[in-house]
Amino acid sequence: MSFKDREEAYESQYVHDESLKFRIQARRDKLFGLWVAEQLGKKGNEAEQYARDVINSDLSEPGDEDVKAKVRQDLQAANVEVHDHLLDRRLDDFHQEARRQIMTE
Repeated sequence: MSFKDREEAYESQYVHDESLKFRIQARRDKLFGLWVAEQLGKKGNEAEQYARDVINSDLSEPGDEDVKAKVRQDLQAANVEVHDHLLDRRLDDFHQEARRQIMTE
C-alpha cells in the first residue's frame, strides 16, 4: 500500500467517523427534544417541531450548553422545574440510545 493509498484511507475513515458522530449527535438531540417536549405537554407535530428546534439549537456553538440553555429557558417559561443534573443525565442516556440506534441501522 502506497503512502497516497494510506492517506486516502485515513481521510475516508475520518470523514466516516465525523459523519457518524454528527448523526449520533442529531439523533440524541431529537430524542432529547422529544423528551423535553413531553415535559412541556407538547404532542404530535408540535413535539416533532420542538425536537427539530432543539436539533437546530445545537448548531449554534460547540458543546451542549446551547442545547441546555434553550431547553432550560423553555422549561422555565412553562414553569416546569427540571434540574441541570437531570438534563445532563438525559443527554447522556439519549446519547447512548442514539449510538445504539445508529449502529444497528
